[in-house]
Amino acid sequence: MNARFDQAKAAQLAGLFLQMRGGRMHYMKLIKLMYLADREALIRGGQPITNDAYFSMPHGPILSATLDLINEGPDDGSPWHQVIERSTDPYSVRLKSRPSIDMLSEDEREVATKVFEKYGQMNRYKLRDLLHKILPEWQDPQGSSLRITYRDILLAEGKSEPEVAQILSEIKKDSA
Repeated sequence: MNARFDQAKAAQLAGLFLQMRGGRMHYMKLIKLMYLADREALIRGGQPITNDAYFSMPHGPILSATLDLINEGPDDGSPWHQVIERSTDPYSVRLKSRPSIDMLSEDEREVATKVFEKYGQMNRYKLRDLLHKILPEWQDPQGSSLRITYRDILLAEGKSEPEVAQILSEIKKDSA
């Protein structure tokens, strides 16, 4: 069960990471940083930042709707495409304009900053390999994809069944 994907917040989170990185980044690394921020926000505060759907893929966890936005091509006027575009390198994205971060709470900005401080200097392959080792919810999909749920993440991080049920109930209420 996921709340409704928040494209505007996803664009702001991606924009913040891109800004911290100098305006351009390989999209695999960006997706990993965004996953880590969403995951940390879920664990710490009971609510992910983007409400995206997560999947285990061969190169690690991904945010599904965010990856679709990266891959869909030219600007369609959406919140994502107002801020972010594909770079001339087909595997990179870059800032089109200075991102606003007004939809991100102070806690969400702090989570993003800490994630970037810890992982932002790693190249995409080292980050991928590390996440394969440290994220208990990631499973090798054997060339396919496997869904990662909020429940999977919360249980992997030691939350009890009653705690998980409470967090999922709050997410469901917030999305109604």
